[in-house]
Amino acid sequence: MSIASAPLPSSDRADVSAQLREALLAADFTADGLLELLGAPAYTALARSETVPALRATRGDGPLETLVRLFLLQRSVPHARVAAVLPVGPLLESGWLTAADGEGALRATVDVRPYGGPSGEDWFIVSDLGCAVGGAGGIGSHDEGVVLGVGGASTTLAGLTVRTAVASALDLGTGSGIQALHAAQYATRVTATDLNPRALHITRLTLALSGAPEADLREGSLFEPVGEETYDLIVSNPPFVISPGARLTYRDGGMGGDDLCRSLVQQAGERLNEGGYAHFLANWQHVDGEEWTERLRSWVPRGCDAWIVQREVQDVTQYAELWLRDAGDHRTDPEEYAARYDAWLDEFEARKTRAVGFGWITLRKSGAAEPSVTVEEWPHPVEQPLGETVREFFARQDFLRTHDDAALLAGHFKLADEVVQEQVGLPGAEDPEHVVLRQHRGMRRATKVDTVGAGFAGVCDGTLSAGRILDAIAQLVGEDPVLLRDRTPAQIRLLVEQGFLVPADA
Repeated sequence: MSIASAPLPSSDRADVSAQLREALLAADFTADGLLELLGAPAYTALARSETVPALRATRGDGPLETLVRLFLLQRSVPHARVAAVLPVGPLLESGWLTAADGEGALRATVDVRPYGGPSGEDWFIVSDLGCAVGGAGGIGSHDEGVVLGVGGASTTLAGLTVRTAVASALDLGTGSGIQALHAAQYATRVTATDLNPRALHITRLTLALSGAPEADLREGSLFEPVGEETYDLIVSNPPFVISPGARLTYRDGGMGGDDLCRSLVQQAGERLNEGGYAHFLANWQHVDGEEWTERLRSWVPRGCDAWIVQREVQDVTQYAELWLRDAGDHRTDPEEYAARYDAWLDEFEARKTRAVGFGWITLRKSGAAEPSVTVEEWPHPVEQPLGETVREFFARQDFLRTHDDAALLAGHFKLADEVVQEQVGLPGAEDPEHVVLRQHRGMRRATKVDTVGAGFAGVCDGTLSAGRILDAIAQLVGEDPVLLRDRTPAQIRLLVEQGFLVPADA
C-alpha cells in the first residue's frame, strides 16, 4: 500500500483529538521539550531527514522518548510503553494508532510534529508517514498524493505574512494546514483549499490537535473552490516547481513553465478586499531575451501594489537535480534517472529557460491610480518574522506616493531603529571613501550615502523638517541651500523607501 492511500485517523472525533493533545502536552512533546531531549545536533538533523541521532537520543523508556519514536521516527513501540503515555483504546479505534504486524506492538499511522506558534503556542502538525521532516532535502517519495509537513518554505511564508486582525483569510493549497493554523489566530473566518482531499483531511487533524478553531475546507484547484468570494488575506505556498508534467501533486503545478504561479498572482487581485494582502512563494523562469523583472511586473494585477523579492537563482541543471533528488529519483535505475533528467532539460530548452528564480510575492490591494511595484533581488540574510517589515514597507509606499519633493522637504523624519553608520576607507585617511548605513533588523539592508546623506540621516530625530536640516547642512559645507534642496529629495525618497528613515508621525 502506498503512503498516499493508507488510512488516516478519523477527523470526526474531536474528543479523541483533545485526549491526544492533553497526553502529548503532559509528556512535554513540544518543540522546547524535543530540543531539550534530543539536543541541538539531533534536533536539527531531523530537519535534514536524518533520524539516526534522534534514535540514539531516545533509547530510554520515558514518556517523551516513547512519543518521539512513535510519532516522529515511525518506530514500533511495545504496547505497554504506549499505554503508559497515551489512551490506547480511543486512539486505536479512531485510527491514530494501529497494531504492528505480529510484534505485539503499536505504531502511528501519521507523523505528528510539535511546532511552536508565534506567541509560544504548542501546536502539532500532522502529515503523512515519513513526510514530517526534510522537504526539499529529499523525502524520497514517488507517491503522487502524499501530504508533507512543515519545511523551510512553510516557515518562510508564515514569517512573511502580515498578521493583523481580519474578518476573512484564505489558505490556498493548504497541505498539512500550517498557514490555516496561523491564520486562525487573528482571522474571524478561515477558508482552506486543496486539490488533494487527503490534504484537507490532514488539515482538519492539524487544527483539532492544535486546539485551533475549525476552518472552512474546500476541495479544488486554485481559486475555483471559492468562486467570487473575497478575502482580507490570501496566503499560498503552491506547488510551484517548474517540471515536465505533474507527477507529484504536492510540488508540481501541472501547468506549463511558471504559468501556475502567474495565474495565481494575477487572479488574486479580484479576490482581495480593499487594503487586503496576498502572500505567495513562487518560482519563475529566466528566459532568453527577456528581463526577469519585467516578466514579474506583468504578473501584478490591476489595483494592487506589489513587492517581489528574488531570494535565489539556480541554473537549469541545478534546478533539475534538486527536484530529482527531492523525489528520490537519484536512487532509482541510472538509465531511468538519466531519462528523467533529460526530460527536464528538454522542457527548459523548449521554453528558452536558462535559470529559475525563487522568492516571495506580496500584493496589497490599494486601488491606487499609479500602483507601486517593486521587484528586486535580495539573496542576503533577513530577520524573520518579516510580517511587520512587510506592513511597514507598504505603509511607506503610501507615504511616498502622496508626497512630492516639496512635501518631503516639509516633512519630519526619524532614523529607523537599529540603523548604524559605517565609514569605509584606508587606515589613517582623513576622510572615508564612502559611508554606509546598515540595518540590523528586517531586511538588513545596507546602502551607500554621501556626506550630505549621512549627515542628514544622523540628525533626523523628528524635531526639524527635512528642509531646515538641509539648510543647516548647506551652511556647514558652504553649499548653495537652493541647489542642495533641489538635489537631495531623491536620496531622501530612497532612504524612506528602503526603511532607513521613517516619517516621524508613522
